[in-house]
Amino acid sequence: MKKYYPILIAGFIGGIAFIIPIFKSLSCCLVIPIISVLALYFEMKSTGRIEPFKLKEGISIGLFTGISSAFFGLFFDVFITLVTHSNELVLSYPQMNEMLNTFPVDEPTKKQALEMIKNVVQQIQNNGFSSIYVFAMLINGLISNSIFGIIGGIVGARILNNKFFKVE
Repeated sequence: MKKYYPILIAGFIGGIAFIIPIFKSLSCCLVIPIISVLALYFEMKSTGRIEPFKLKEGISIGLFTGISSAFFGLFFDVFITLVTHSNELVLSYPQMNEMLNTFPVDEPTKKQALEMIKNVVQQIQNNGFSSIYVFAMLINGLISNSIFGIIGGIVGARILNNKFFKVE
């Protein structure tokens, strides 16, 4: 179990960053790669590593850090939404309504999309929870965080190998 601590700690940090508004918009492209590097660093320090990271280790640690941050971020987001009965979807619904009307899509499709979003917003406002919202956020987080976690793992392995193990 100890070998997963670096991944879980970095994923937890990423989950917290996910709920901070400034970092939320940067989470996929900036925060997730950084916490993947952090997970590699934590792994190196916790095991007393004396050999360079292999590419597959960087990829796997980055991937699992991205996945854990997706789950932690979703947990925090759902908890805050449950308590406040509001989130960024609820707050941006009026603008989303206007924006969707500018899309070059036929009217029945627009109407159906707006109705679905309206139902999700109403569920969140009334109950503090929407299973469609949670499912969409989970899929989005798993895909994007995994991709950027892998990128961070690859880059992080290279950086740490150059800095601590003098590998070119």
